[in-house]
Amino acid sequence: MNGLAEAAGSFALTRWVSRKSRADFERWQAAALRRFLDRDLPRAPFYGKAPARLIDLPVAEKALLMARFDEFNIHRLTAAQAWAALAGDGRAGPLTIGASTGTSGNRGLFVISEAEKYRWLGAILAKAAPDLLWRSMRVAVILPQNTGLYDSARKSRLIKLAFFDLTSGPESWRGALEAFDPTVIIAPPKILRHFASEGFRLRPKRVFSAAETLDPVDRPVIEDFFRLPLDQIYMATEGLFAVTCRRGGLHLAEDSVFFEFEPAGEGLVTPLVTTFRRRTQIMARYRMNDLLRLSKAPCRCGSPLRCVDEIVGRMDDVFRLISPDGPVLVTPDVLRNAVLKADRRIDDFRLVQTGPDRVELSLPPTFADDAAAAAHQAVQALLDARKAVATVTLVRAPLPLETGRKLRRVEARLERAR
Repeated sequence: MNGLAEAAGSFALTRWVSRKSRADFERWQAAALRRFLDRDLPRAPFYGKAPARLIDLPVAEKALLMARFDEFNIHRLTAAQAWAALAGDGRAGPLTIGASTGTSGNRGLFVISEAEKYRWLGAILAKAAPDLLWRSMRVAVILPQNTGLYDSARKSRLIKLAFFDLTSGPESWRGALEAFDPTVIIAPPKILRHFASEGFRLRPKRVFSAAETLDPVDRPVIEDFFRLPLDQIYMATEGLFAVTCRRGGLHLAEDSVFFEFEPAGEGLVTPLVTTFRRRTQIMARYRMNDLLRLSKAPCRCGSPLRCVDEIVGRMDDVFRLISPDGPVLVTPDVLRNAVLKADRRIDDFRLVQTGPDRVELSLPPTFADDAAAAAHQAVQALLDARKAVATVTLVRAPLPLETGRKLRRVEARLERAR
């Protein structure tokens, strides 16, 4: 089967599954997962044989995957070989190699086949732009690196794709982006917000936030500028995990990923993912580092796929403090809300745990002093209410656009502080 046929088949399957009832979908998913466990998973040396049940498999994490990279892919490609390929053209024979941006300082690798690239393309088109498929699209992808995933779109006569390197800085390619006049933009929210603040001349029909957590404070700025609803693509090294539907629901990609959820406190969960439609690099019961808030009600669009209300942040950025009663954990969303609700004029900040009992709040000097004081007091009051032994220091400093790293308004830097 050629690439475009793979994409078309994946597009059709994704659309077909989205029309099932939840009960019918769960039966289909269970059969697909069973096929994966019996047929695909045993081909990875780490597993070797099919388990009786998914839950019988061990939980895998990034450190294990990277240490034994060759045992998780069917071609026995080592991490050293993958890094070497990535330093070149990103190819290892017929395989495409990609890597995460390394938000936590520990980059992850992925390896996919040509067929998987096209299946991914078909799936994301079915989820993100089925109504635009029959018209020509100009898609601008703005990311820190070209992972090669989007390259399969270049083979379609209906899709013109342009990649813009985030690390080069927006001003280096502003003219080229405006001349390209994209109908679809995929970019981190900080860049979409930069387009708004700098008045980029763009007229897209669809805008997707990707590659970073979308903070509530950014959404209205971006939507007002583009005069469009802001959609999301939730994707990581491990796969495509969720895409916004036309009714605004952020649907989990349960048609290619089986999700298990571990409670993380504050009504949040962290997912274990099994990517049952990938056959080159086997990901089973892989623990993600993300914090999600799941929707309690189904989406109005009628899809059987469950929705996420919010991607809150990362487990790495939970503040870990001490109190007379023992450890205190405060999640990024609670901390973020304390700052933003303190004063409506606050639309940007950085809140960093720099030590076991030290927290630093940075606000631009252009903010009013009373707004800064209110935010400072709100964070200290939140921690005091949790009986956390911590001092919050207020810093007034510019918050420039950083294109070399992901934006994390709430960040724990304990490891680096030691």
